[in-house]
Amino acid sequence: MTSQATPFMTHLGEFRTRLFKSLIAVSVGAVFAFAFHEEILEFLARPYRVAVPDTGLAIFRPTEAFSLVMRISLWGGVILASPVILYQLWRFVAPALSRREKKWAVPLTALFVLLFALGITVGYLALERGLTFLLAFGGDALEPVIGADLYYKFTMRFLLAFGIAFEFPVFLFAAAAVGVVTSTTLRRYRRWAVVIILVAAAFITPSGDPLTLMFLAAPLYIFYEITILAVRFLLKK
Repeated sequence: MTSQATPFMTHLGEFRTRLFKSLIAVSVGAVFAFAFHEEILEFLARPYRVAVPDTGLAIFRPTEAFSLVMRISLWGGVILASPVILYQLWRFVAPALSRREKKWAVPLTALFVLLFALGITVGYLALERGLTFLLAFGGDALEPVIGADLYYKFTMRFLLAFGIAFEFPVFLFAAAAVGVVTSTTLRRYRRWAVVIILVAAAFITPSGDPLTLMFLAAPLYIFYEITILAVRFLLKK
């Protein structure tokens, strides 16, 4: 019983250490984001100001601005600390990985961060188009008076959805690396992949207009084709 409990306690202690380091990184990132919270708020509000000129974002509670800044700071802290979080996760699971799987851990982690940043960038570019479509849907009969809290929640979820969606080739390549799929399988189900990508893009993009949908769907399909080539030539599968 003691011999079984010892490895468990060791893993638990390792998990606490990695979690503590991740929390420290998030805290440092949050402090940095708080220092530039005005710039971040203005940057995120820019698509709205372009979509609805001469209109600002409203607050309806005395504490709303404070809670919003804290949320933005925490959100920014998580994004800034994401490389550290991924590294700590890799260090935690590394002992259970084979030598071949460890070889792909660092490149996949770097690619994970890069694609997440790229997804947020593409999402930001698509945000203005989506807002223009949504806010103009009511015509002149409806005048937008958007609460700041609701807008920033919408914006953060929108950008996060794009960032996470752009990670799918990493998971696809990882699945191939451990033998779940092959390049032949991916080619065989290419048509289904197109359908799934379009459905997912339609679900993630709220505006429903074709251009915003293609902002997400087109890169995802390109990533799918690149993943097939990567699995075939890098993994030889």
